[in-house]
Amino acid sequence: MEVYYKLGRGFLEPIYQEALAVEFSLRGIPFEAQRELRVTYKGQVLDKTYFVDFLCYDKIIVEIKAVGKLTEIEWSQVLNYLKVSDLRVGLLFNFGSPGKLEQKRLVV
Repeated sequence: MEVYYKLGRGFLEPIYQEALAVEFSLRGIPFEAQRELRVTYKGQVLDKTYFVDFLCYDKIIVEIKAVGKLTEIEWSQVLNYLKVSDLRVGLLFNFGSPGKLEQKRLVV
């Protein structure tokens, strides 16, 4: 919420990513930015990979967006990240929504 209160809406996603990394550091939240996730298919590791915005506490995926409204496309992206990583909790934040920070918690 602090990042949203300070920056508001209208910036591109990389600005929010960097600001959120600063906020995580200031609050002592362990995180890894741009964590690579490998995808396997029938035992084969694929060349194409996913990169999650943040992995916090080694078990929570945090994905951020700067779009007008979250849709099932963004939710599906986080669900796919959870499937590939074998993690259970994902947080999706949208800094582009008019009037408020839009957020969604996904648990599998």
